[in-house]
Amino acid sequence: MILRPYQREVARAVLESIRARSGHTFSVEIARQGGKNELSAHIELLLLTLSMASGGSIIKCSPTFKPQTVISMRRLKDRLDDYGFGGIYRAEMGYIVALGSARCVFLSAEENSNVVGHTADLLLEIDESQDVSKEKYTKEFRPMGSSTNVTTVHYGTTWDESTLLEEIKQSNLELEKRDGLRRHFRYDWQAVAAQNPAYGAYVDAERDRLGEDHPLFRTQYALLPIAGGGRLLTRSQLSSMLGDHPRLRTPEPVVSYVAAIDVGGEAQTSPDGASVREPDSTTLAIAAVETPTGAGRGLPVLRVVEQLAWTGTPHAQLISRLVDVLRAWRPRCVVVDGTGMGQPVAGLLKHEYGTRVLPFVFTEKSKSDLGYEFLSLINGGRLRLYAGDGSPEYTQTLHQLERARAVYRPNRTMSFHVEASDGHDDFLMSLALLSIAVRDSTPRVARGAERAGPVYGPEHLASPWRTAVQRPLFTI
Repeated sequence: MILRPYQREVARAVLESIRARSGHTFSVEIARQGGKNELSAHIELLLLTLSMASGGSIIKCSPTFKPQTVISMRRLKDRLDDYGFGGIYRAEMGYIVALGSARCVFLSAEENSNVVGHTADLLLEIDESQDVSKEKYTKEFRPMGSSTNVTTVHYGTTWDESTLLEEIKQSNLELEKRDGLRRHFRYDWQAVAAQNPAYGAYVDAERDRLGEDHPLFRTQYALLPIAGGGRLLTRSQLSSMLGDHPRLRTPEPVVSYVAAIDVGGEAQTSPDGASVREPDSTTLAIAAVETPTGAGRGLPVLRVVEQLAWTGTPHAQLISRLVDVLRAWRPRCVVVDGTGMGQPVAGLLKHEYGTRVLPFVFTEKSKSDLGYEFLSLINGGRLRLYAGDGSPEYTQTLHQLERARAVYRPNRTMSFHVEASDGHDDFLMSLALLSIAVRDSTPRVARGAERAGPVYGPEHLASPWRTAVQRPLFTI
């Protein structure tokens, strides 16, 4: 079996523990796409082959049945086919792969999964251990190998200090200090790149795109844990956003713009006629899109050139004002907060301007994705504010950026906000939505000879636009 040197180190340690019936627990951190799943499949293949006459069970659990458990089963079957066992191994009950008298049982670690009753006597594997509940593991999976003193392997990438993988890792490091036996294996992206230059080139590009301090780059490639919460932006990140270009009141010719709108509430009064807390403003951010030319990667740079805000404005009046602004600036893409009270605003703008308007609905996942996109834009130095002009818009923007907080959850999602005691987050959100505007649209490519046309109006905004093919943050 052809494995890379760092994979062989892990395989030898695991197989020696199994051979000697030592019952060690190992933790293995390998950078994303570094080959930990292939390593697992090769170990499973070897154990099934060696035990096909004598019998025995491997148990492997993953955070979800679909897609993670299903993918693990398929990978093992592919390796069995590669080594000539096609037509010999058997698939049983939809979650077992058997070779002779040996079998590998694939289980889900989801909270509602029923896994009690299985026994592991060859190996117990916990895939993506950082995403598995500590309680689920302790109560239902760990006892599966108690009667056989089974060897256990936890695979994954780091997240924060509260995960199961981190707990196992710290325990292993303490044990290593006592007896010198290596139980924790860590190979970050540089260790993988030393064996695979193509991988190194890919991760270099991801580092340029996301920034070295991006939470996903830190955890999945550099294997560095993050804090559970704190400021969204560091002083260095804030400084990188301060531009020196002027604020504009009208668009410049031959410049491509995008816009983003965070929809605030209407003015409200209590039953006795007294005004209530001032709602978030509806904020509009407009940015010029600059695409670098030459041999570079061509990642677009956004230069914010205008910000507008309406506080407490009835939405019926707000629509006409937004239409006037968009008509003047002619943005190639407009992302509109389509959540709750923003839904009718987004719907009316989409009816007016067609596919150029992208409603954005805030959910736990979509806001997390937005936060990561926003951070990658900032970390790459690709979002710049206009030069400070002392305006209320600029002052509020800096206030909200400085006070924005991030919360990183165990399921690898994040949230970001400004605490109510520190004010609103409307300007922050419209800036964040710009990252979706530049990601999800590209300007049309003109074809044919130029010809004179009418003055730009709403009918042009409704013309079709080509959507860019998206590259995910990470390929799993």
